[in-house]
Amino acid sequence: MKRLLLFTPFLCFLISVVSCSNKKEKDTDLITVQKSSNKPNIIYILADDLGYGDLSSYGQEKFTTPNIDKLASEGLVFTQHYAGNTVCAPSRSALLTGMHTGHTPVRGNKEIQPEGQYPIPADTYTMAEALKKGGYVTGAFGKWGLGYPGSEGDPVYQGFDTFYGYNCQRLGHNYYPFHLWSNRDSIVLSGNKGHLKEQYAPNLIQEKAIEFLEKNKDTTFFLYVPTIIPHAELVAPDSIMNKYKGKYLPETKYEGVDGGPDYRLGFYESQDEPHAAFAAMIDVMDTQVGEIMKKVKELGIEDNTILVFASDNGPHTEGGADPDYFKSSGPFKGTKRDLYEGGIRVPMIVKWPGKIKAGTKTDLVSAFWDVFPTFSEIAEIPVPDNLDGISFLPTLLNKPEEQKQHEYLYWEFHEKGGRQAVRKGNWKAVKYNVLKHPNAPIELYDLSKDEGETNNIASKHPEIVKEMELILKEARTPSDVFTFSQSTFVAD
Repeated sequence: MKRLLLFTPFLCFLISVVSCSNKKEKDTDLITVQKSSNKPNIIYILADDLGYGDLSSYGQEKFTTPNIDKLASEGLVFTQHYAGNTVCAPSRSALLTGMHTGHTPVRGNKEIQPEGQYPIPADTYTMAEALKKGGYVTGAFGKWGLGYPGSEGDPVYQGFDTFYGYNCQRLGHNYYPFHLWSNRDSIVLSGNKGHLKEQYAPNLIQEKAIEFLEKNKDTTFFLYVPTIIPHAELVAPDSIMNKYKGKYLPETKYEGVDGGPDYRLGFYESQDEPHAAFAAMIDVMDTQVGEIMKKVKELGIEDNTILVFASDNGPHTEGGADPDYFKSSGPFKGTKRDLYEGGIRVPMIVKWPGKIKAGTKTDLVSAFWDVFPTFSEIAEIPVPDNLDGISFLPTLLNKPEEQKQHEYLYWEFHEKGGRQAVRKGNWKAVKYNVLKHPNAPIELYDLSKDEGETNNIASKHPEIVKEMELILKEARTPSDVFTFSQSTFVAD
């Protein structure tokens, strides 16, 4: 990887000037809004690279997640929910635009040096913009990855009144970063200067998210919390790490980048006990989910607040992570960057007191692009007619007879030679190396009998294969940026 460059004041100014001249005009001033009738508050917590099997409520046995388990016991657990993609940026683009990766504007991880990723275009209408237009105060706290600082894709130009955290998902690899972003301001973290480790970014971000709740308890708000946990690097504060050291043997030390010009610019630091560090990070995340739940209750807004927890894709293998050891993919094949179930099927839990029956499960087949129309319906605001998503509000309200179903779900992935996948009913089609071999045969699985995708039955069902091939060709629209004609690795 090429040496990454630090921002200079002039470059920061230049990026700001150029991008601001191109972005759409949006009202991003901080505002105070009175309670919008009885519309519920919405909190959406998004884990980073958390596998389907990384929660004890979803089968994890090597550690527990008591706060998220409590959320599950008080809400609705989805067993067939899918991420927008198998890596960060396109998955988040699908979430916020309500479109799958054949249509959403950001379809892959594309770096913009020195800091940030390819931006969501100015004319994109995001879920945050829709909710803001509907009277919601909007805040995002965590990792963005959908537009470099000052660009038209910057969160403050895509519907969020307040943002605090990492703009760049590559710099989000490091948990003791040199700076974070607060709206348009770069906040230098002096406690992390050089090799210091005094300011653990997830804790700083959590403080701001709690402040947002306190400030807006008397308004109607949308709180988006895209935490960076448990994405590599693998590191947690000593107070948490000490609880897990020596408990997950055997350990294999991960040798990372611990100094030099590339230090904390996206490369992972070394970790003596990666297993213990991973468990410690999940502990931090679970604790922070519990803190949000507790704060909502303390503020007296629990009964009128929807709280959603999900993950952006399957478990990663970077930085010493060992998803096989923890069975992080659950019963599924594959990890992050795969379009098998392990790379895209993710946990989702929804709590809505008085509306959702506690301790229930659903096998509804749903995906990230369904969240936008669902929240729109809940907020009683118009649903854009260009979305791929279908509202799952009837499922939340236990009205299965009213729930519409997808004709199919579609994914495309622009790394590893290019990959595509379709789910239609219980049929799952997967196609790898599509850039080199566009006419290569697809793999076909019956998820009702083979959720681990171990038995390719394409040769037995030529009529289904033909139907799936047609979907793979017709599900996407052309993109000038993500052309699906070359494969380039970029970090997330």
